[in-house]
Amino acid sequence: MRDAYHEELDSIGDGLVEMARLVGSAIGRATTAILDSDLKLAESVIEADQKVDDLQHELEARAIALLARQQPVATDLRIVVTSLRMSADLERSGDLAQHVAKLARLRFPNRAIPHDLHATILEMGQLAQRLMAKAAEVIVTKDVDLALQLEQDDDAMDLLHRTLFQHLMDDRWKHGIETAVDVTLLGRYYERYADHAVAVAKRVVYLVTGEHADELQQEIQPVAGVEGA
Repeated sequence: MRDAYHEELDSIGDGLVEMARLVGSAIGRATTAILDSDLKLAESVIEADQKVDDLQHELEARAIALLARQQPVATDLRIVVTSLRMSADLERSGDLAQHVAKLARLRFPNRAIPHDLHATILEMGQLAQRLMAKAAEVIVTKDVDLALQLEQDDDAMDLLHRTLFQHLMDDRWKHGIETAVDVTLLGRYYERYADHAVAVAKRVVYLVTGEHADELQQEIQPVAGVEGA
């Protein structure tokens, strides 16, 4: 019975990794779709989100069944509860990738993104994909140090997000209100996607240590300051 129980716990972890890989692929393909005005690719991203939703529902059902049957305590309870929260973060990430693809579909055959913002959007899409790949690695390895690095990596996304707004606020903006709204939404989608990847990593920190990532970083920083003194 205990072997079957731990196999079920492991399968929940495997499902989370699969979700992370699916939503990582989705944001990469959605980015290509919106930059290239690729309707077929956009449609494939939109349709593929159903698999992410199905996986989340399946993981929720497994986790709830484990809670009911096994009544786990201590670390095992933390694994189940944290997994439920991670699956919600990953499902929302998939929705955000789908939003990017839907915007590409909405503006087809026109391009939603002006040429002078292509490089910024491409960089945001690539960064989002890298952040989710790291989150997937953290789920597998339970590497607390790598998990804590994700928040620093997310600073780059915040900087790119601010860069978009600088373009929008520039007096030389010549692309009109509709495009300004599209760019604003798009920047928000990528920024929130990155936040969910960071949230997944933070939840792994809690799963492993029993401490919240923010509290753990506060404990580490004073030590680092002493060493550098």
